[in-house]
Amino acid sequence: MTEAEFPQCRIVTERLLKPETVEKILNKLAVIPGIRRIVINGPSIPQKVPYGPARGLDNPHSGRATIRVGETDVDLRVQVGTLLLELETRDIISQIEEACKEVFTNFSYSVKEGKFMRSTPTQVDYAKFGPGANEIMLGLVDPKNKTGPTLIQGHK
Repeated sequence: MTEAEFPQCRIVTERLLKPETVEKILNKLAVIPGIRRIVINGPSIPQKVPYGPARGLDNPHSGRATIRVGETDVDLRVQVGTLLLELETRDIISQIEEACKEVFTNFSYSVKEGKFMRSTPTQVDYAKFGPGANEIMLGLVDPKNKTGPTLIQGHK
């Protein structure tokens, strides 16, 4: 694996985002050169109602939608509240803040720099991908998820 340390930042919004807002911010971020990977976090939106009287029925949640990021259709499976970014250089944080300022006009947000994603393989990474795992995939593995992450080719 690589020995390089890449700067990371986290965008935290005041509220959970609607699919349209997630689509806008991801499209703004996808064209910024120097972003290595983006992880979206938030509470899960199950396809079926997991408990209660409607258990097993389809979940009619408005946040479960298909958005278009670049040329890729992405099924949102979470209500996005946090975006984690790994960058090639700290110089692009001002561009990220500008993109956030354009999209998040009706509520507050914060952009924080720090260490938020793993950069070394975990036992789960090794079990899922083996010893020659792609470094971009490190720390993105959910062992219970059967579908795997959605990869979007951004600006290269």
